[in-house]
Amino acid sequence: MKLRNALKSAIAAMLMLGAAGLATQARADAVDDIAKAGAINVGIFSDFPPFSSASADMSIKGYDIDVAQAIADSLKVKLNLVSVTGQNRIPYLTDKRVDILMSVGYSKEREQVIDFAAAYAPYYIAVIGPAELAVKGKDDLADKSIAVNRGTLEDTSLTEAAPSSADIRRFDNYNSVIQAFISGQTQLMVVGNDVGAQVLAKQEALKPEQKFQLLTSPSHIGLNKNEDRLKKAVNDAVAKMLADGKLDESSKAWLKTPLNPDNLKD
Repeated sequence: MKLRNALKSAIAAMLMLGAAGLATQARADAVDDIAKAGAINVGIFSDFPPFSSASADMSIKGYDIDVAQAIADSLKVKLNLVSVTGQNRIPYLTDKRVDILMSVGYSKEREQVIDFAAAYAPYYIAVIGPAELAVKGKDDLADKSIAVNRGTLEDTSLTEAAPSSADIRRFDNYNSVIQAFISGQTQLMVVGNDVGAQVLAKQEALKPEQKFQLLTSPSHIGLNKNEDRLKKAVNDAVAKMLADGKLDESSKAWLKTPLNPDNLKD
């Protein structure tokens, strides 16, 4: 009886292992699924200029869209943009409602849930001022008036860097920060390069420019764990854009500044 039970247990275990093995072999990875569908679903923030936002013809355009299109082209499939929010985008990815996510900042907490392709977009906090004002580093902030959004990472970074004589003026939103700067209430402002790009593009008379950076935290493309083929395809597409100058062209077009490869380093 004991021998019979042992044999039954062994056979059951072998059947379970065999079934698991067949399931693993039958499982198509993300690249296969994308090829079969003929499209890659890309999660984007639909109102996140200059990375992605509605253009005059109501199509979504921006830096992220340029990169997403290049990835789709490299896979020879259609690009399907999916609007996501900060709250739902990780579940959209893990539930496979999207194949990849644009504009994902790296963190150890997120890495427990998703994987990250190489950095593709610069995100940094910069000091911006008129071309005629000589500011090259932290010490030059002494005695300068500087607008910043209260309680943000920009505020924290500026407070840590600025000399005690700097006149830091805190506002409750980015519109107020920008207005204080362009109206001359402050000599400088500290914002992320996404906000800064909009000012650099529109204020030709003021001729604003980036003086220096306070903090760099590049954006990555997020994807599900254990999707090595898709990760390689994404990395290869971004590397090609970097090598042939397409990423620099997108940076100039949307971020209003040449791409500095150093800003793609975590």
